[in-house]
Amino acid sequence: MAELPPVPRIEGLGSEAFQSIDRMREAIAGQFSAGLSPAAFALALFDWSIHLASAPGKQMELLDKANRKAARLFCHFAAALRDPEAPPCIEPLPADGRFADERWRKPPFSLWAQAFLLQQQWWHNVTNEVPGVMPHHENVVSFAARQVLDVFSPSNMPFANPEVMDRTLRTGGMNFLDGLRNWLEDMSRTATGQPPVGAEDFVVGRDVAVTPGKVVYRNHLIELIQYAPATETVAAEPVLIVPAWIMKYYILDLSPHNSLVRHLVEKGHTVFCISWRNPTAADRDLTLDDYRRLGVMAALDAVNAVVPGRKVHAAGYCLGGTLLAIAAAAMAHRDDDRLATVTLLAAQTDFTEPGELALFIDHSQVHLLESMMWNRGYLSADQMAGAFQLLRSNDLVWSRIVHDHMMGERRPMTDLMAWNADSTRMPYRMHAEYLERLYLDNELAAGRLMVEGRPAAIQNIRVPLFAVGTERDHVAPWRSVYKIHSLSGADLTFVLTSGGHNAGIVSEPGHPRRHYRIAVRKAGGLCLGADEWTETADQRTGSWWDAWTGWLAAHSAPEPVDPPAMGARDRGYEPLADAPGTYVFQR
Repeated sequence: MAELPPVPRIEGLGSEAFQSIDRMREAIAGQFSAGLSPAAFALALFDWSIHLASAPGKQMELLDKANRKAARLFCHFAAALRDPEAPPCIEPLPADGRFADERWRKPPFSLWAQAFLLQQQWWHNVTNEVPGVMPHHENVVSFAARQVLDVFSPSNMPFANPEVMDRTLRTGGMNFLDGLRNWLEDMSRTATGQPPVGAEDFVVGRDVAVTPGKVVYRNHLIELIQYAPATETVAAEPVLIVPAWIMKYYILDLSPHNSLVRHLVEKGHTVFCISWRNPTAADRDLTLDDYRRLGVMAALDAVNAVVPGRKVHAAGYCLGGTLLAIAAAAMAHRDDDRLATVTLLAAQTDFTEPGELALFIDHSQVHLLESMMWNRGYLSADQMAGAFQLLRSNDLVWSRIVHDHMMGERRPMTDLMAWNADSTRMPYRMHAEYLERLYLDNELAAGRLMVEGRPAAIQNIRVPLFAVGTERDHVAPWRSVYKIHSLSGADLTFVLTSGGHNAGIVSEPGHPRRHYRIAVRKAGGLCLGADEWTETADQRTGSWWDAWTGWLAAHSAPEPVDPPAMGARDRGYEPLADAPGTYVFQR
């Protein structure tokens, strides 16, 4: 029997070459899906639909609920015919402001609003508590159903929205012409990469990020800004701020009246702040540990050179807080005791319940994002925008369409909105590690995140901790931030403040309607559940900034000292440029 000829082999092609084909296909697909994984949604839809189809009890329950909701709507309709002031049969959810105007409570607008809210409630029943569905898939389908329903909300219909109709009557229809002009301007700016209308009133270095200071250190990844003192004497221990690198640092140094940096300086602190480089494709191989070494640790070395012999109050915001926690945990292994305290602002250390952002973080979605980053070398703001806008579509998409494009009015630009439009990029390797090791595998909370061959365990952080969560945070939900209680046995002061992920942190004294809860757990104290904590925590009005500066003072040396010099020329840290430096202007 003749031997079969050997199978020809293509020399030089390893598994990476074949993987590149898959990554390229994923990257191309991601361009057409706003960076969202169609496969992830298809899996969720299949899981939900097949379990619903095989659950006759759930189907009967839904039919019963539909009949009862229809009866409620009919009763409300009959009551409204007799009395236009009849109470509604269903109220919007607390965060839903679409139907806040009083005209939505009178026919015919009340009937449309009530029908929509009842339908929204019924679809919530349809997509939730279907027996056998994976919880993540259930959340994805429920979220998708809300997005589809929101498209057909009567508040988004120009001739079903009483506010738009009233505006149309008063302007003789000119609001639609103005709205079209606004829409064309918005589309033009988006297509050409320009900032939104009004952002030109908040120029970095002129209107925002204007606290005086000097760049005293620069490497490939960071510029370190030292701010000039505003008092004759200062606290002995300096403050080092580690902002998130997903956006520009100056959210913590906005306009003078709401700048956290300026507030600290005026309270007598020597403040240093990291300004991150905006990475390009050439930085694709920067790792999460590079951000720790070239970011937190390099900045800490510079602060120690400028203010020698003093421990440092370190504070991290969002991703910067997570990175600071990793760095502080790793320092414990080396007996590095340079930190006096650690403050975490809206920063997660346990990612088991990361909120609605987890809808876009599963293996399929992460693979898609990794492929897009692999193709370009980074994750850009436009690739992230789809997910973040969907999380708050009523606030970020539909309300803007109604106000700017239907009513023809422009909402005034604020410094926080202008900052939000000043986006940055994320290096491929670092962000891939962040998503996989923290979000998917939760290595930090599990004590499996290795730094220099040793686990960076939060339990090893022994210095006093101050953690802040915000009530309406959709990026780092406060219950997720609160989990630091179960990871650390150190003295822990936890604050829950009003506002969201950004506005809750930028909460200057004097801001109306601000409030917060605060409680202290001493080292070795009991760990309360989140609900129990809210019932026992001290409730206060005003800004949490005052509570934090008081806490910093309590953990500082009792006697103030003379302000340090700007930089340390004799140690190689001489001033390089005026604040806000150069990295903040990178596009």
